[in-house]
Amino acid sequence: MSVKISRNTKINALLLLIVAALAVLPLALGLGDHKEEPFTGADAEAETAITELQPDYEPWFSPLYEPPSGEIESALFALQAALGAGVLAYYFGVRRGRRQGEARALAKTGDAVDAEGGAVDTAGAGASVPSARAPGSKDA
Repeated sequence: MSVKISRNTKINALLLLIVAALAVLPLALGLGDHKEEPFTGADAEAETAITELQPDYEPWFSPLYEPPSGEIESALFALQAALGAGVLAYYFGVRRGRRQGEARALAKTGDAVDAEGGAVDTAGAGASVPSARAPGSKDA
């Protein structure tokens, strides 16, 4: 018994492989190894650049909370990312649910047909709309 794979499944698998290759390729090739810390954040890069340009620079702002270790900082960042992903997922879920609900409501009202063969007026006026012109009638 052979399983038929749809075109969308093939495209999704190809896209997944491309994303995985983009994530693994820089690590496998050792890009960024010339630095002491190859994957530093933008804040550390900016701090290094500023101290190279102006060694006597004094920051005018200090963080409200400084985590005691890098692990806690990473955990807080991951928590922030998870909360953001949850908010986005909720938003898109609500949008999809509304769209599906509207489609179901339209399908229910679109299926209703009165006894004369015309579609039921969904605007609430109660009048039926003829589905076709009578033979011999003139267009207005």
